[in-house]
Amino acid sequence: MRQLRRIEERKDAGWAFEVFDKAPYVTVSMVRPDGIPYGVPLNLVRRSENIFYFHCAAEGEKMDCLVHNPIVSLSAVSKCTPKYEKDKNNFTEYFHSAIAIGKAEIVTDDAEKIEALRLICERFLPKYMEHFDKAVAGSLDRTTVVRIKLTEPPVGKSKP
Repeated sequence: MRQLRRIEERKDAGWAFEVFDKAPYVTVSMVRPDGIPYGVPLNLVRRSENIFYFHCAAEGEKMDCLVHNPIVSLSAVSKCTPKYEKDKNNFTEYFHSAIAIGKAEIVTDDAEKIEALRLICERFLPKYMEHFDKAVAGSLDRTTVVRIKLTEPPVGKSKP
């Protein structure tokens, strides 16, 4: 019971956004057409307070799920530190986590696709941005970009 009291729910959406921004992967959970849950860790980037992007192939399980039901759940962990608390003789884990609910849509506008891909590359491969324009020119037509618009503010939790 003592551990549960130490977990702090963060009401501040800004704090939860920081967790998303720091997490190397965000798990996007969706529902398969047969009703089975499907979650996959993806490299997401946030454009604004309520817009996230990821890219993928035009066909596959993610796309089947999103066409069937565009409502998704996002979850991220930006800090995860297992600890042994000697003074309490207790095993625990310190963490920062966040969740959010949103609606996924395929981006069809080329300018928005390029903007999203640029944000993704700037976040994950900033040292290679001089190659961005050429890479996008050669792959834009076969790259799918998905926009997730949050439908409610994110919620975060932490344990010191």
